[in-house]
Amino acid sequence: MAVQLRTEDDTKSHLRSGRLIEGLEHMSPTYLEGMRRILTVSADTELISAPAYIRAAQDAPSLNAFGSAISIVQDELSHAHIAYRLLEDLGVDKDWLIYKRPANQWKYPYAFDVPLDSWPELIVANAFYDQAGYVLLSDVFHATTFGPWKRALAKVDKEESFHLRHGRQWIRRLVQVQEQKARIQRAVDWMFLLTVEWFGLPDTQKLHNEQLDYGFKGKSNDRLRQDWMATVVPFCDEVGLNVPAHRDAEQDRWVLDVPFPARFDAANKRWLLDEGQIGWDEVIKRWKARGPMNEEYVAALQRGHRPFARPAHGRGNGNGHAC
Repeated sequence: MAVQLRTEDDTKSHLRSGRLIEGLEHMSPTYLEGMRRILTVSADTELISAPAYIRAAQDAPSLNAFGSAISIVQDELSHAHIAYRLLEDLGVDKDWLIYKRPANQWKYPYAFDVPLDSWPELIVANAFYDQAGYVLLSDVFHATTFGPWKRALAKVDKEESFHLRHGRQWIRRLVQVQEQKARIQRAVDWMFLLTVEWFGLPDTQKLHNEQLDYGFKGKSNDRLRQDWMATVVPFCDEVGLNVPAHRDAEQDRWVLDVPFPARFDAANKRWLLDEGQIGWDEVIKRWKARGPMNEEYVAALQRGHRPFARPAHGRGNGNGHAC
């Protein structure tokens, strides 16, 4: 890498002065590694949502509804491009990352590996998954010390709020029809806990503390999880949808009413709650194994690139990082 990275002390001193990190010339190796990690998760999540949402949009009840879903997909592609472009500035081979990386090496929430097969599932995804994205990226927008990402997220933040409003408006409309409400409830039954998982390991087991130490984001996983439930649970109560969570006044927090974490039957989209609570090590094993749609979605994203791919001319070193 041509740019000389800073020492850890230099980078921390730069941050203590209140200045933003603007590029490699301000980064220590630890800061760079951590920023690459969080940006890759963000980029992959935005991009993988495109084939997931397009699949469910085929069930749209009207041409206008289909158009609104495709508009959301266009936004997600734009958000992904922003993050991948920033990664390129940080020395990552963007083409390898998007078009050549094996499917099981992509880094996005497991929820997107479970197929969305209907319009009710799509709008619940907008209300749940996009709310999770909004919570996460709003936190990054307000807290991040990486200047280029902070500025880019001003646009992303507004568009993610449209996505979750789209889901909520459609849910409010469809719950008025009993048959449609039942379909939405079935989607909620499996998607709620998958989105609770979305925020990652509990704080006591978090592996990468540099996200907070270096100001990549402002809140811990558990605080973000609480923020998400504080919005989603009251909404579900408002529209008459059942979710396994409630507000505990004594603890001043949202509490789940079922064993968590738990085993999930992805093929049948159901939680095996009767088997009780499991350890996070088993959840991590499921995450790493990926879910039923992982290979299909990644193949869909990579398929069109292969016939037009040019020789790499030595770019990258095989692991997605520039030499």
